[in-house]
Amino acid sequence: MLLLVALLVLDFAFPPPLPKARETSTLVVARDGTPLRAFADRDGVWRYPASPEGVSPLYLQALLTYEDRWFWRHPGVNPWALLRAGGQMLRRGRIVSGGSTLTMQVARILDPHTRTPWGKAKQLLRALQLEAHLSKRQILDLYLERAPFGGTIEGVEAASWAYLGKPAARLSHAEAALLAVLPQSPSRLRPDRNPQAARVARDKVLARMVALGVWTQAQVDDARIEPVVARALQPPLSAALLAERLHQQQPRAARIVSTLDADLQRTLEQRVTAYFSNLPERTSAALLVVDNTTMEARAYVGSVQFGDARRLGHVDMVQAWRSPGSTLKPFLYGLALDDGLIHSETLLIDAPQGFGGYRPGNFDAAFNGPVGAAEALRLSLNVPAVDVLDHVGPARFAARLANGGIALRFPRGTAPNLAMILGGTGARLEDLVGAFAAFNRDGLAGRVRYRPEDPVSDRRLLSPGAAWIIRQVLQDNPRPGESVGTFDTGGRPRVAWKTGTSYGYRDAWAIGGTRRYTVGVWVGRPDGTPLPGQYGAVTALPLMFEVIDSLPRARGEAMAIPPPASVAQAEVCWPLGLPPDPQAPQLCQRRMQAWTLDGNVPPTFAERDARLWRAGR
Repeated sequence: MLLLVALLVLDFAFPPPLPKARETSTLVVARDGTPLRAFADRDGVWRYPASPEGVSPLYLQALLTYEDRWFWRHPGVNPWALLRAGGQMLRRGRIVSGGSTLTMQVARILDPHTRTPWGKAKQLLRALQLEAHLSKRQILDLYLERAPFGGTIEGVEAASWAYLGKPAARLSHAEAALLAVLPQSPSRLRPDRNPQAARVARDKVLARMVALGVWTQAQVDDARIEPVVARALQPPLSAALLAERLHQQQPRAARIVSTLDADLQRTLEQRVTAYFSNLPERTSAALLVVDNTTMEARAYVGSVQFGDARRLGHVDMVQAWRSPGSTLKPFLYGLALDDGLIHSETLLIDAPQGFGGYRPGNFDAAFNGPVGAAEALRLSLNVPAVDVLDHVGPARFAARLANGGIALRFPRGTAPNLAMILGGTGARLEDLVGAFAAFNRDGLAGRVRYRPEDPVSDRRLLSPGAAWIIRQVLQDNPRPGESVGTFDTGGRPRVAWKTGTSYGYRDAWAIGGTRRYTVGVWVGRPDGTPLPGQYGAVTALPLMFEVIDSLPRARGEAMAIPPPASVAQAEVCWPLGLPPDPQAPQLCQRRMQAWTLDGNVPPTFAERDARLWRAGR
């Protein structure tokens, strides 16, 4: 009883240094668990979450067989192992095998001691304390997360990714044996520095496994053939800017699961870097790929090269406010369809016009004269777009976009105006992509989701019919350099796409969507300085098509989507924009096949305005 009381007093006076909370690095992973980026803890240590269920059973077999066969039975100290190790040292004059249990090793990790008899005694007592305070499972968890593996790498999960480039759940027999023995002498056995020494130690573990009958001779023979090849120690760094964003939202989280596809992310990062390597300094780019069904991001490239100071690689352009150029025009024409103002072939005039003192021009400084609404959208003509916005109303258009997830930013002291449709406002790539997905989601825009637990936020932007018509118009626009019937494009998914260029060549955009994905690309300079000669169709559009063509495809994705019941084709006449009148054939100067919504065949703007003016009089 005196001994028990003494132990209780010592335990109270010198409590074990147990972690107050689970202290690991923050690890951001792809949806399949592949690490994207790790953030070291406050001491600069890379330590990933680990548990017995999350590591390979082969590793647990190797660890417990080689290090501590009686782990589940002893009270923290194995006296037979200590006596054996002491006898071997007396007989041979050197340490032949250790007598430490896993519990004792955890005790040394939590409370380092000197290599003296007193230090060893302290370790023994600490091990007994740990067994009294923690369960065997908790002690094993501590070892899996804190065992030293060389440098600033701690824990089997961090070591597996650092040395082998794979999760600890997928270790082979040889890899399990290597990681089981590495903590015995992490500096001497590091496979990236001393592969031969690491191999000798690994084979010693393999011999023990077959000698004790845990693994078969055939399994061990195959494992011995496997070379010891380790990667240079380099923390994962993919989707760095998204990982940083998620880490800022959850700074205390040990593991953050994103929606990204790890293989697609790495491929597109390399493609973006190679594609824009010849652009001038201070030039960057952003790319976002979203699954239309779930609105989950599958790839997120915030800059050309993270960490490249010359290209301001630390600035995340996916969420930066930039001038959207002409990328808002599809939403405007869709809203005008829903309002009954136009059909797809409404006659618009592309000629010099004034709108209360505002006189817009086209990008190429030329005019096309009479043009249908569909052609005006495909050619991205400015004067017809301003004319349509003047009838819809800038404030109402901005409000509808805000309801659909595009929160525009205007210069201080200004309100929505006609210049907004030509880029006279600010928008973000992620908002534009989320809204552009509406053309392949029956008019429902969505907020892009970066974590599986992010809430689904869908908003009605357009009616299904208006979304279908605009998608059809944009899909009918051939890719640059192609024409209808020239190439066999039947196997490729149909793409509804739009480009944009802001005033002064500061922003180049390309946004496109298929049934399955929506892809957005931005190119420019984060500091807002011009990039002369670079505009959407030349700089951003080719990359967007490359990305879309490389995305996974599903059967039937290239098939046309039938129109909803609210959409029909009707013959209309120019210049009035109305159906042909058999009693007045002279009024039908040109016949057009138009897509109409809900049976509405509105007249041409000028004719309609004249009727309203006469009615008002």
